[in-house]
Amino acid sequence: MVSALAKEIFMRKKESDNELIETIYFGGGTPSVLTNEEINFLISEVYKNYNVSENPEITLEANPDDLSAERILELSKSPINRLSIGIQSFYEEDLKMMNRAHNSAEAIKCLQEATKYFDNISLDLIYGIPGLTDEMWKQNIETALSFGIPHISSYALTVEPKTALRKLIDTGKIAEPQDEVASNHFMILVDTLQKNGFIHYELSNFGKENYFSKNNSAYWLGKKYIGIGPSAHSYDGEKRGWNVANNSLYLKSIQNDELSIETEILTVSDRYNEYIMTGLRTIWGVSLERIETEFGLEYLNYLNKQSQKFLNDDLLSIENNILKPTSKGKFLTDGIASDLFYLNLE
Repeated sequence: MVSALAKEIFMRKKESDNELIETIYFGGGTPSVLTNEEINFLISEVYKNYNVSENPEITLEANPDDLSAERILELSKSPINRLSIGIQSFYEEDLKMMNRAHNSAEAIKCLQEATKYFDNISLDLIYGIPGLTDEMWKQNIETALSFGIPHISSYALTVEPKTALRKLIDTGKIAEPQDEVASNHFMILVDTLQKNGFIHYELSNFGKENYFSKNNSAYWLGKKYIGIGPSAHSYDGEKRGWNVANNSLYLKSIQNDELSIETEILTVSDRYNEYIMTGLRTIWGVSLERIETEFGLEYLNYLNKQSQKFLNDDLLSIENNILKPTSKGKFLTDGIASDLFYLNLE
């Protein structure tokens, strides 16, 4: 698999057009199973085939059970300069319910060790969990803050079909997550983190100054990216592509010097809708000037018409020709965005 990843890196170098690579991200699956030697090899292949910036952000996704003290020390000696750790909760009962492989003690120990060697750390927290009181949620946030973590990503619990969690809910063993609880937790999160010097720069992401995720910000700002490996997605500004998900089919295609990638060319409506969705979720908002320049007057008039009711209800605001959700409208952003989408124009 590592050899195949390296080969795909080489095969796709023409897609970069010598543009500057600012971030390298090891995510999806469990990239922390890679050895330092394998990580170094893959990073060196990126440098060999692409034009990489002087100080790129190089992130590794990992779970606490993957990050022993020894492994963290090893990683600190690699080019990895940012860790994204899937903590989810510091409560044992929450972790068991979500079928996580780590326990609360491992989460604490992992952060104690990681902060010794890494300055740039992000952790994930889940809110809206059945049984998680406001006080417990506040304690989860305070525990995260006690480690001096500069970036937190936080998401409402979603229940996917055919999962252990779905079965527990269907059999009445735990309650269905409540929107009202999730909304309250979100407000507590925003308030607590902002008081602690975090900038709420994307709906689910909070970072201290100079600690925003460069990788994720690139997605939200519509920058190009190349995804390497099974199931990886790519975007070049006009079309999206995704690699075959099956590992053996992926390996076979690469061995045959072929790229097994499906592509979708985005229409003007697709690109408008994506900009609305990502723009409203970030502090950069939606530029009405860009809407007119990039998509045309028809789209601008449509957006102005559709957004009026949300402006009247103080869920959206316009300042310096930028459309943004108000503090009241933030938790409702995705629903608001869907009402602003332009459907069936082409």
